[in-house]
Amino acid sequence: MTEEFHRIRRLPPYVFAEVNKAKAAARAAGEDIIDLGMGNPDSPTPPHIVAKLVETVADPRSHRYSTSKGIPGLRKALAGYYARRFGVKLDPETEVVATIGSKEGLANLASAITSPGDTILVPNPSYPIHQFGFIIAGASVRSIPAEPGEEMLRALDRAVRHSVPKPTALIVNFPSNPTAFVADLDFYKEIVAFCRREGIWILSDLAYCEIYFGDTPPPSILQVEGAKEIAVEFTSMSKTYSMAGWRMGFAAGNPHLISALTRIKSYLDYGAFTPIQVAAVTALNGPQDCVADIRALYKERRDVLLRGLSAAGWDVPAPDGSMFAWAPIPPKYAHLGSVEFSKLLLANAGVAVAPGLGFGEHGDGFVRIGLVENTQRLRQATRNIRAFLTGRQNSPGADTDTGASLEKAS
Repeated sequence: MTEEFHRIRRLPPYVFAEVNKAKAAARAAGEDIIDLGMGNPDSPTPPHIVAKLVETVADPRSHRYSTSKGIPGLRKALAGYYARRFGVKLDPETEVVATIGSKEGLANLASAITSPGDTILVPNPSYPIHQFGFIIAGASVRSIPAEPGEEMLRALDRAVRHSVPKPTALIVNFPSNPTAFVADLDFYKEIVAFCRREGIWILSDLAYCEIYFGDTPPPSILQVEGAKEIAVEFTSMSKTYSMAGWRMGFAAGNPHLISALTRIKSYLDYGAFTPIQVAAVTALNGPQDCVADIRALYKERRDVLLRGLSAAGWDVPAPDGSMFAWAPIPPKYAHLGSVEFSKLLLANAGVAVAPGLGFGEHGDGFVRIGLVENTQRLRQATRNIRAFLTGRQNSPGADTDTGASLEKAS
């Protein structure tokens, strides 16, 4: 009776726990910690969305059980968004289901379509639910490169030829969490052609599609001709409208997959609270200036962070999308790995980041830095990091050498 349950045994220790424990201890000791570790939007939800929630929650009828697949108006609003944004036509009845955040949708679809021992192809590194949703469901996961391009395509071909059993599903996520990679439509065309030929389902996570910094908005895989024969796509209100805690997302695409997700959800939940769904309709159908404002905010923060890190001597590639920077560990500290480097950064600079190991073993040479603080705090964070990397105290203007700490860390 003391042994761990079967599904729990398949889950490794939570990689972020060590950093979170150190962060909590530092804050309990009164230290000012700048937390860039979690992708938790700090901007308020736009006022017109909040106003609709307040208006709806005042109606006692809205407090009853809702609809697991989402109220009709919400599914129609998501279909309207796809038509405007991507030129993709969706049937709200058969090709759209509302989810309690995209994470819940991904996990429940994994449960719905997975048989024990199935092989699933997942980028490494990637957002944890992409692999662990399937691992919990009893599948085996085969890692593929995370960056869109020829290397990923070659890995898919090898996986089909050498995996037993043959892979049944592929996860893609662009703009990516944590790597911030962005894919173009031509790449999606190659992926769709390959998976149609091999009979592989595609689950596309498009949660960051409105957080981009170039001139061309990221595409949807459903824009590819024939994609709906094999693909379903997950989107979320969390980042686009700063509604992370509201837990509102969607799955759209292949009717067979949508039906499977709808059916399993009908046994598990009654859907999101109705006022949240009504407010989400307002978000999707209402003015979209707020989306552009949120995008501009993240771009400004990205630029401030990268300038500050560059001045600190830390060369970090500029992300083209998402709300993260995927930062290679500085060469001097690369031997430590991402967990120990994250703890060192917390202790010496008062800055919390997410260790790349938490997103897969191929992420261990990186840390993920979230653009989740205002520009003043980001400047403070980069000053602290610069003081740490150059061997000086964190306090502004201090010249005292702290080389001993660096020597110990090295």
